[in-house]
Amino acid sequence: MVTEDAIAYIETLDRALAEQFSAEFITNPALTRSLVSFQANKNRPIYRWYKYKEAFSAALVEFLLNTYNIKGKVLDPFAGSGTALFAASALGIDADGIELLPIGQTIISTKQTLDQGFSTDEIARINYWVEHCPWNTESKRISLAELRITKGAYPEATQEAIEKFLYALQQESNRVRDVLFFALLCILEAVSFTRKDGQYLRWDYRSGRKIGSKPFNKGNIPSFDDAISAKLREIIEDLHPTTLQQGFFTEKTSSGAIKLLHGSCLDMMPQLKAQQYDAIITSPPYCNRYDYTRTYALELAILGVNETNLVELRQAMLSCTVENREKDLLKMNGAWHDVLYAANQQHLLQEIIAYLQAQKSQKKLNNNGIPRMVKGYFFEMACIIAECSRVLKPNALLFMVNDNVRYAGASVSVDLILSDIARHVGFAVEKILLLPTGKGNSSQQMGEHGRDALRKCVYVWRKKG
Repeated sequence: MVTEDAIAYIETLDRALAEQFSAEFITNPALTRSLVSFQANKNRPIYRWYKYKEAFSAALVEFLLNTYNIKGKVLDPFAGSGTALFAASALGIDADGIELLPIGQTIISTKQTLDQGFSTDEIARINYWVEHCPWNTESKRISLAELRITKGAYPEATQEAIEKFLYALQQESNRVRDVLFFALLCILEAVSFTRKDGQYLRWDYRSGRKIGSKPFNKGNIPSFDDAISAKLREIIEDLHPTTLQQGFFTEKTSSGAIKLLHGSCLDMMPQLKAQQYDAIITSPPYCNRYDYTRTYALELAILGVNETNLVELRQAMLSCTVENREKDLLKMNGAWHDVLYAANQQHLLQEIIAYLQAQKSQKKLNNNGIPRMVKGYFFEMACIIAECSRVLKPNALLFMVNDNVRYAGASVSVDLILSDIARHVGFAVEKILLLPTGKGNSSQQMGEHGRDALRKCVYVWRKKG
């Protein structure tokens, strides 16, 4: 089948499946791109500390939990920086999360430390660091851990300051040290020659690295002293009692308990007790080739992740990068047999995979790992959806934020395919909430295949009683 015929057939199948869900597609003007991304967190106390670009906003979590009157206990199997956990907790809802990446785990644990209360003496000690910059009088350093992909990431003076900062903070109490180290994590990208860019780190031309044909200039790179002092001032400001009363860390009698499990949700979810959650609210990695082990490499390196750990993390992640190898899902859990069969029978998905395999054989893909990644993504998500159904109480809701994607000119309707699979494991598709405006496909796809607005949605599925 020639390319044009294959795409036309995929589009025919896509329209037929979309027709099945036509009554469930609802455009909601309240769902702005800012709300379903980190943008709405940028100026919000506490949430603004660390720029976790893949997060959704606390306002979205509040909107969904309040709109659907969720009480009891919720789960986020892709906890990220903990937005869902802390927003739910502030509403008095207990929240469990699962997170694989050490950077997400560290952000959440630091916020939990602060949630236990921070004394005026501890705040004063952090303020001392702002006013006196004690690392500048240090002669000793702790060598900055590096990965191959982070070597040379900082100006020489910045790396020296970071190493002195790491040594100086060892003299502080555990809680103050945790906050100081967290502040350091928050500024690594800003003071480096790099910028997170989805699939990789972009390198400023001043780093000396020659990557790509066009030199990249990230603009002003602040000094370490300026960046860390500004971040610590921001933390101090947000720790002020009047700020805390605005809804992040609430009184102990009203806040919900937060529990974080470290690991992959493919490993952790089967260990969870069945029918214990009143809702799931999550945003998995998208099927868009973004490699978090690369974009968060600066943070992972300083957290002690070595080259071997990095490869292990990349493989343990949900298959969303071209380097993921196929996982033996039935070996991981034989109970997934039925849902994997459902994924295998999903006609649209199978035609997309076959088309991408054909494009690969004709050497028309820019990366031969794309077909394997797309297949792995949907089959692993099918298993996760099955686990979500298992751990939810009857009639409980699952909310999922996700994006549709496009490869080799073929639009991949992630929302339709996952919703269809969900119907086979005990979910009713209650709503697929659409953002008023779609998302453009990549510049490369537009250049080769034309612009195609892709739906961005929030799925609302209800477990059948």
